[in-house]
Amino acid sequence: MTTGVLLLHGSSGRPDQDRVRVLEAAGYEVVAPRWFDERISEIPLESFPLDDLAARHDRLAVIGISRGAEAALLLGTVDERVDVVVGLSPSAYSWAWIENGVQTSPWTWQGEPLPFVPFDLSWQPDDDPPSYVEFYRQSLRTYADQVEAARIPAERFRGELLLVAGGDDRLWPSVEFAEQIALRRGQAVTQLLISGEAGHRPLFPGEEPKTGGLRMARGGSDEADRAFGAQTWPHILRVLAG
Repeated sequence: MTTGVLLLHGSSGRPDQDRVRVLEAAGYEVVAPRWFDERISEIPLESFPLDDLAARHDRLAVIGISRGAEAALLLGTVDERVDVVVGLSPSAYSWAWIENGVQTSPWTWQGEPLPFVPFDLSWQPDDDPPSYVEFYRQSLRTYADQVEAARIPAERFRGELLLVAGGDDRLWPSVEFAEQIALRRGQAVTQLLISGEAGHRPLFPGEEPKTGGLRMARGGSDEADRAFGAQTWPHILRVLAG
């Protein structure tokens, strides 16, 4: 029995080659597509390349971070071939894409845009570099009437779910999101790993910190993110091995 891995990067837009290398060294075939080109708007969930992996492997795992975790969780709800989802710094909701003041759904399924939480564009950061955690919380309050429809129905995913979140994540409140997902899952197989000191991106053994991207606070520290990644790595290997 073999497991193929679909690895989904976040909103940086760049496939995580460091992570590919680490997973391949552990013995897994990894497909890491650049799954959006400039716009995370109305991306068909059917466009993620699971078919080739399914043709070569008995089990399918989807690992995603941040916006990629949003996609990974949704794929688990719509594609019954997915056996394992690993959500790193996950969201419990689908979030809007903003372009020229217009907000659109990030995802479609069978041609229909999925519901999403709009952003409250009146929000302004009060720190430098900006932390966006309160931006997400305020948007949830402002658009409370749309939150439930935009919630990712992770309870529909019947495989094994591993959620990983840092308590010092300053991009969005991933611990709150992960706890909401785990609660909704009920008795479905779910593991939640939290580190109070880690930020938005845990660093697995052999990985290096990311640089570049938009100027923003991501939380954590090199030491805390490495420690959390080292703690998390055996659990990832366990769920991949089945």
